[in-house]
Amino acid sequence: MLRIKFYGIGGQGAVTAAKILSQAVSIYQDEYAITVPAYGHERRGAPVYAHIIIDNKPVALNCYVYEPDVVVVFDETIISKGICVGEGCHEDTVLVLNTADAGAAARYRAEFNFKSIYWSDGTGVAMKNIGIAVPNSAMLGALAKTGIVSIEAVEKAIFNSFGKAGEQNARAAREAYGQTGRA
Repeated sequence: MLRIKFYGIGGQGAVTAAKILSQAVSIYQDEYAITVPAYGHERRGAPVYAHIIIDNKPVALNCYVYEPDVVVVFDETIISKGICVGEGCHEDTVLVLNTADAGAAARYRAEFNFKSIYWSDGTGVAMKNIGIAVPNSAMLGALAKTGIVSIEAVEKAIFNSFGKAGEQNARAAREAYGQTGRA
């Protein structure tokens, strides 16, 4: 069982990305997944969370993730908003970080001691490929670099989820996948 937690800011598409990740592994990788978003009446710009559980057998849980194996951060400044992205992490937790600054990965490692950190400029890739600063598809591409999900499964799920904009979003995922660094 793999437990993943997405941290984002309202308007970045973190909840949509979580749903697409569940589709990617469930439909295109023959695994099982459940997504539990955590949002309510928050406004654009407020913290948003999504919890995903993936397994090779049916997932009987329908709950939040309290001890994540993977943390995906859609906005590197979220920790300045008082959000502890290291909460519940263990010594093997992996971070996937949206940043254009390799120094940000080092800061996250120093503060939270993640085992491995993957980082990509998801926002920049989104601006280039889809014309708006919504990094959800790009961050799924960066997540694919960890090996949790194949980039092909991500592209197919994105394409099916976004209709006409699917091609641009799938291209953003592929580009982020290609530029993702590891610290």
